[in-house]
Amino acid sequence: MRTGISVIILAATLAFFAAAPAGASGLDDADEQMKYLEEANETLGHRLDVLEKMVDDLLWFQKLGEYAFIDKVFITGPPPANEKNPTAMGYGNPVKFWSYVFVPKGLDTSKKYPLIVLPHGGVHADFTTYHTHIIRELMAQKYIVVAPEYRGSTGYGKGFYERIDYGGLEVEDTRASRDYMVENYDFVDGGRVGIIGWSHGGLIALMNVFDHPDLYKVAFAGVPVSDLISRMGYYTDDYRELYSADYHIGKTAFDNVEEYKRRSPAWQAHKLQTPLLIHTNTNDDDVNVLEVEHLIKSLKAEGKKFEYEIFKDVPGGHSFDRIDTKRAKEIRLRIYKFLAGYLKPPVELRTIGDIDRAAYRE
Repeated sequence: MRTGISVIILAATLAFFAAAPAGASGLDDADEQMKYLEEANETLGHRLDVLEKMVDDLLWFQKLGEYAFIDKVFITGPPPANEKNPTAMGYGNPVKFWSYVFVPKGLDTSKKYPLIVLPHGGVHADFTTYHTHIIRELMAQKYIVVAPEYRGSTGYGKGFYERIDYGGLEVEDTRASRDYMVENYDFVDGGRVGIIGWSHGGLIALMNVFDHPDLYKVAFAGVPVSDLISRMGYYTDDYRELYSADYHIGKTAFDNVEEYKRRSPAWQAHKLQTPLLIHTNTNDDDVNVLEVEHLIKSLKAEGKKFEYEIFKDVPGGHSFDRIDTKRAKEIRLRIYKFLAGYLKPPVELRTIGDIDRAAYRE
């Protein structure tokens, strides 16, 4: 069945590029190719995103099927943030979204196991097999993992894409995925739930523990987007336009600075009650270290207890602890040790050898 679907997807992809203008799919002009793909995706109602998601979903089973039971569940979060017609049929209905579920093979379901909630990063991104090795490492420790495709994620069409509520109801969708796991899997220990995320996923992790401290035992935020106001200052006009679009925040930071503060962890630091580890990197080419430094200083000013490390020019930049170098694995071991202190997984990865063995079926 999967092979048949793969062939259909491949044929559709080849047909799309065959219809492209001459040179659009060539490698001689990467900028023009990217521009063409973005414009084509918008014209086609984000069908390219959907196609890419279908392919990546197949890859999850191919890459991780030996290690985990994999499911994709359809659940609900709060109603949309912006609904223009209050008399429309279905007004106020919850937003429906998908979440990935990974359960390590070999669990004794008569026992309780810790849960990791892992929101993906990115403005309009999704949970992809980029995370394969991290999921394998979590499976090796016998964590159960849920990864929400919260509103605004790519791969589900234009309508869902434009449901985005950056730093707002995305946070509540993530909490809903946590609640779903506790309510529906009786071998999930609701008292041992952690949340981890990188980049925008780090923002979502932070806002979850700020707004729902009783639901999480521990949190990790890697290179987290921390201050949207400063971010609007050092990014380009094209990036700022993403946020001021009608279906998004709808205004610039100049027009509504309080709204940008509300969605920024650095301005919510007074809420922290949960054990927290923060990582950042001075050569980050996406989330400038100054954002995370602002968060760290805000937490200190509020007298909060937390742990952090500012890494100095570690190769990989924004992805420095998510890639597969020896240094990245060593840093991930620190993250896992921190989490294990609160979540008590059945297995703890202690060495680089443990990390490497987690990448292969034993």
